[in-house]
Amino acid sequence: MSTDDPLRQQQEVPAQQAVLLHRMYEVFSTDEREAVLAVALAPDVDWPNVLDGVRLHGHEEVRAYWARQFAAGTPLVRLEGLRLDEKEPGAAASPGGSRKVVGTVRTGMRDETGDHWADAPVEHVYSFTTDGRVSRMDVRQP
Repeated sequence: MSTDDPLRQQQEVPAQQAVLLHRMYEVFSTDEREAVLAVALAPDVDWPNVLDGVRLHGHEEVRAYWARQFAAGTPLVRLEGLRLDEKEPGAAASPGGSRKVVGTVRTGMRDETGDHWADAPVEHVYSFTTDGRVSRMDVRQP
């Protein structure tokens, strides 16, 4: 099996992290995201605000950012694959000591005419705490 095979790549991601990230993407565009936030994100999570180009810190700032996104419409994210980060080998470890995990994601927006998906995917790069929660997320181009 080649390393480009999404199934092989996903198997390399630790199971606890893969399950957590799949759940986060499953519920992001639903009312369940609030319940997942507390168990998936570290209390002092470092999160990107891509709308304003700044970093957010902690549950309250992330919650407010998501509320702002949903006030403008219904943002959509579709997880297309998971793999361990290989682009930045010098920074491959999370503060908790685990490798960073990259989610290849298609973003979109739902409005009265339906779902509209971006032409190209982006990468969400996750770092984790020692207890398995997300400590940081970054967005980059593949």
